Amino acid sequence: MGSKYIVVDENDNIIGYKDRDSITRNDIYRVSALWITNSNDDILLAQRAFTKSHDPGKWGPAVAGTVDEGESYEDNIIKEAEEEIGLKNIIPKIGPKKRMTGEHNYFDQWYFLKIDKLEKDFTIQESEVETIKWFTKEQLRHELEINSDKFLAGMKDLFNEFCV
Repeated sequence: MGSKYIVVDENDNIIGYKDRDSITRNDIYRVSALWITNSNDDILLAQRAFTKSHDPGKWGPAVAGTVDEGESYEDNIIKEAEEEIGLKNIIPKIGPKKRMTGEHNYFDQWYFLKIDKLEKDFTIQESEVETIKWFTKEQLRHELEINSDKFLAGMKDLFNEFCV
């Protein structure tokens, strides 16, 4: 698609724009992510499509995306929620912004949303999402302990921060 990623400095100030394929390890970009719970405090996670270039088939936040030129973090998460799992007209609550370094180098702006909806009532974007599932806190804690390789790096930290 013709959109470019926003490239920022260490203070999250925009310094330029690049096509996805031209992003290097030294470039810092912006990501928004949505932590979705229901009134039982279950957590909705998405399994990434097996066709994804990064972390195919791994479980992670229900919605996340790279912020494109012309978008704010909030614009991006609202767009991604509709595209990836069919949520329309959401008003997410802003959460922490984290600086992530390593294989990928980005600022990750978190948002929170509480919604009561059955798994079958979401509309998933199959190019992005393999499936979605509600996890109880106990289920997720157990899965992260015994099958951590099935989850995106950092999921244990997110669980400990957002669920405890």
